[in-house]
Amino acid sequence: MHAPPSVSYPVGRSAFAGRCLAALALAALAATLAWGFLAPWGWRQPLGFAALLASGAVAWHSWRRSPAGALSWDGSGWNWEEGGAVVAGTPELALDLQERVLLRWRGDSGRTRWLWLEQASDASHWEALRRAVYSRASTHVPAAGKPPAAEQ
Repeated sequence: MHAPPSVSYPVGRSAFAGRCLAALALAALAATLAWGFLAPWGWRQPLGFAALLASGAVAWHSWRRSPAGALSWDGSGWNWEEGGAVVAGTPELALDLQERVLLRWRGDSGRTRWLWLEQASDASHWEALRRAVYSRASTHVPAAGKPPAAEQ
């Protein structure tokens, strides 16, 4: 069995994730507006709009601060490089949409990051990246023991 080839893949702010957040925010706004018009007006509606505004702001802020760097597989382990710092760790596949992949990066430092990888970032290395993500890490296999003696 062969190990997947080494690959380095750029990671940045995901336009797809941004569109998903925008669609969720619009759906939440529509639901809140419908609730505001259909229910008797009271203290709950302004609180609902404030919660909607706060959650939208938090989502926007987190999307704008999405990690940007490079995820690399060298044939024996994974590394995340961001701002000149390199951290070893393990990616865990959370969602595979064929042209987009959501990974949970667990660095050896204990920090967890969510990374959206998109085929459009580097189409020529996309298949190599997917092979590396789906491959099992190689483990040491102990030498086999002495075979049993043949019975006569």
